[in-house]
Amino acid sequence: MTEVTSDVRVIIAVAGKDWRGELRSRQLPIGAAFFGAVTLFVFGFALGPDRAALAQAAPGLLWLALILAGMLVVSRLQQLETDDGAGEQLALYPASRGAIYLGKVTAALPFLLLLGAVLLPATAVLYSVVIGPALPALVATIVLGSFGFAAVGTFYAGLTARMRAREILLPLLLLPVIAPLLLAAVRATVAALAGDPFSEVASWLGLLAAFDLVMVAVGAATYGTVLEE
Repeated sequence: MTEVTSDVRVIIAVAGKDWRGELRSRQLPIGAAFFGAVTLFVFGFALGPDRAALAQAAPGLLWLALILAGMLVVSRLQQLETDDGAGEQLALYPASRGAIYLGKVTAALPFLLLLGAVLLPATAVLYSVVIGPALPALVATIVLGSFGFAAVGTFYAGLTARMRAREILLPLLLLPVIAPLLLAAVRATVAALAGDPFSEVASWLGLLAAFDLVMVAVGAATYGTVLEE
């Protein structure tokens, strides 16, 4: 029980440090949300005024915008820590590496959820999609998808933070790993918007939840190697 309590304190301390650093500048949430919205607008403009084509493309483009903007989130959170030397101090701290990793994931998650809260209604407006009846399923999809992305993105952002070509390496390493997440999230979104039976949506949500659990377990077990590099 004492060890669990200690780990919880570490998670809260690490997440709180990242939150305070970003909320002082407010650059991350504003910049990432703006980038995601611009991505949706550009793709919507490219598709033209065909309402049927826009509605059909909406689920995939929503998640594409979330993933691209999400990479800015995880990269920024890790890079700030690397630039000011806090990462080296964190590596020396006598705490569970898994708890430190979970703290970083916890720090990224609210920013990713905020992205979802901004980009979902933006998608509805730009792509002529009615989201009201499907809102509970869409919220569940965004929560599970954001958590899985935070789990994978935190690990790979930490892995590439000290590399010279990190802007190129991060998407190259990250995108293949999150392919199952992207597939499940898009399919769940499609099913929800189409009004499919709950069992259809739930099957994809179950796949998302399984992906999240596996990635968190793997990340917590191996994050120590990232800190020690």
